[in-house]
Amino acid sequence: MTSAEVDSAATRPPREEAAASGAPHRARDQARARDGSLAPRGLVRRPSFVVGVCLLVGWVVVAVFWPWLAPADPMAQNPSLRLLGPSGGHLFGTDQFGRDVLSRVMAGARPVLEVAPLATALAVAAGSLLGLVCGMRRGLVDEIVMRVVDMFAVFPSLVAAVVVVALAGRSTTTLVLVIATFSTPMVTRSVRAAALVEREKPYVEAARLRGEPFWSLLWREVLPNVSGTVLVEATSGLGNAIFAASTLSFLGLGQAPGSPEWGASVADNRVFLQQCWWTVLFPALAVGSLVVGIALIADNLREQATRR
Repeated sequence: MTSAEVDSAATRPPREEAAASGAPHRARDQARARDGSLAPRGLVRRPSFVVGVCLLVGWVVVAVFWPWLAPADPMAQNPSLRLLGPSGGHLFGTDQFGRDVLSRVMAGARPVLEVAPLATALAVAAGSLLGLVCGMRRGLVDEIVMRVVDMFAVFPSLVAAVVVVALAGRSTTTLVLVIATFSTPMVTRSVRAAALVEREKPYVEAARLRGEPFWSLLWREVLPNVSGTVLVEATSGLGNAIFAASTLSFLGLGQAPGSPEWGASVADNRVFLQQCWWTVLFPALAVGSLVVGIALIADNLREQATRR
């Protein structure tokens, strides 16, 4: 045997061993590419996704900069200007107290975008943790958590939210906690289902065989591969949280009385709907456009994740 053949024979096993040791990581990366990626480049080519993003970004800009964008003080009352129709001086008209409806619609974006994202973030964090643990651990913990989730699913969440807010008092913190509590079960169920699928994949088994600690396996291996599911749940949950916050505001359980919240504006002026439609229509359109925009984003993310 020549010296070249000896060198080749000596170096072949390490290469094969390196390839074998890298196989679990390649399997994990391939699974992540299939299941975790949402291909942003493909999403931006979809008109409905772009429309949804524009609506969401537009309302976020309004929520942040409304003090400089609003044409009038949304809280200033002027009885001599009450219930004026849309005109050059008041593009959206005025309400029963002579307040500029356009200014109140702009100012109303901030309260709902203070409550909904915080509630959604809490729900996604708690739901993802519970879903991952239940899906990967199974056993008694899974049984207990899922029974609680089932209980929340059959319980009328709006009725419970109304009771809790009425007892605890109206505040941003109360609204955030109530909405987050009743949003968490849906996230838990979806993430658990995704974790059950990942649990049976080769990269998870390889990580277990090499002694990967449970929490490290959860965060480093499984979570990146269910990130698509988490993102979809976060987006759709944000729309649900906005609708829930507006509903509670409509029922008089929002922030302080007189606040320009969209739901409260609709409730305060609903008696004028037939004669002074603008007092109700524009706040309702604001809620609808924001929820629809987020729904468009969520639908595109869900479709993209499913196709991959």
